[in-house]
Amino acid sequence: MPLSDITDRIAKEEARVGRAPGSTHLIAVSKVQPLDRVVAVLEEGHRVFGENKVQEAAGKWPDLKERFDGVELHLIGPLQSNKTRQAMSLFDVIHSVDRPKLARAIARIAEEEGHCPKLFIQVNTGEEPQKAGIMPDDLDAFVAECRDLGLPVVGLMCIPPVDEEPSLHFALLAKMAKRNGLEQLSMGMSSDFESAIAQGATHVRVGSAIFGERDYG
Repeated sequence: MPLSDITDRIAKEEARVGRAPGSTHLIAVSKVQPLDRVVAVLEEGHRVFGENKVQEAAGKWPDLKERFDGVELHLIGPLQSNKTRQAMSLFDVIHSVDRPKLARAIARIAEEEGHCPKLFIQVNTGEEPQKAGIMPDDLDAFVAECRDLGLPVVGLMCIPPVDEEPSLHFALLAKMAKRNGLEQLSMGMSSDFESAIAQGATHVRVGSAIFGERDYG
């Protein structure tokens, strides 16, 4: 599905639910995608991309950023503590701040380096034991801790359980963000981004619907 089809669907859903045009940012998720597909989307003029792994992003984006001006790179996958410094130099936005230890590491490195990417806190809205993210009951205290550390937390992120109605999780995330005075919501993927927009998503993460199916072989 071409990029223009996704941007049209986003615009239609914004209009349908009375959102301002352009209030939803499309993150094109380029993880495990062949370079030629990524370049094709860059050549169409898109500039906001998401990657899951620091190592993979480090292998392709420095060169692409030299070729194409204005790229904004988002880390949407889990961040290991030992990759924090590298991630902070590579990404403009990190969506997966999910534990106090990581928040403290980011704060320490930000002080040393003099800069910090924008940050989203990942919330485990489904309270799934195998999934990363702050538990909903712990969120308010964690937001306060991040603010005490001086971190630029701009919003919340979630990945709903695969077997549950995603809009319930999107609504929960929106409620938690509002309660904490956070305006940005990273939620919604290829299969459910329209329902995320209806619940107030400011960033949707769409990969296979733009680039085609991934080949993990």
